[in-house]
Amino acid sequence: MSWAHPGNHGADAMPADVADVVHRIAAYTGTPEDSADCPIRDVLDRIGQKWTLLILVALVPGPRRFSALQRSVGDISKRMLTQTLRQLERDGLVTRTVFPTKPPSVEYTLTALGQSALAPVGALMHWADHHHASIRAARAEFDALQA
Repeated sequence: MSWAHPGNHGADAMPADVADVVHRIAAYTGTPEDSADCPIRDVLDRIGQKWTLLILVALVPGPRRFSALQRSVGDISKRMLTQTLRQLERDGLVTRTVFPTKPPSVEYTLTALGQSALAPVGALMHWADHHHASIRAARAEFDALQA
């Protein structure tokens, strides 16, 4: 699917709700320090962080303990996993449940809000998978011209 200019209403036109978001992002004139004033940038700043999407996807099968999440994500440090999980919990995308065992065990689960992010995240992942070869080719062409 290709989208034409947001004002185009033809067969390849951008859906109205997407066009509205694109216009709102383009209209934002604040500085990066003011990004919290723009709800779109505020949320995308979190979603766009390096580990966020990988953690959300790792929680799709269901609740996971910290060590299982770390294994699933791969090369993430314990510190970064802890920090990202706390941010996701703060944003309401993940819940943390502590079980009264000795030692205490902790489990992380997607919330309803976190699950609602999966459709757009899945669309982005599909787009990335579908266009990866084209992006790599464009990078190679660019790099060759820079040499």
